[in-house]
Amino acid sequence: MSDAPTAISFETCLDELEKIVKQLEGGDLPLEKSLELFEKGMALSDSCRKQLESAETRIEMLVRKEGKWQPEPFRPEKG
Repeated sequence: MSDAPTAISFETCLDELEKIVKQLEGGDLPLEKSLELFEKGMALSDSCRKQLESAETRIEMLVRKEGKWQPEPFRPEKG
C-alpha cells in the first residue's frame, strides 16, 4: 500500500481514521472502495498503536519512584 501512514502525527492519524470509520459506517460505498478504506484504516490504526506504545515507553522511563528512576508501566486512570 503506497499511501500507508509513516510520518504523520498521532492527531492527524486519528482524525483520518475517524473519517474512514464514518464513511464505512455509512454503508453507501461500493465493495472495492470499502475494502480500500478498510485497508487504509487498518494501517492508520497500526500507526496510532505504535505511536501510543512509543509514548508509553517514554513515560515508563520518566516515572520516578522512591527517589530513584525506575521504569513503571503507565496505567491511565479510568473515569
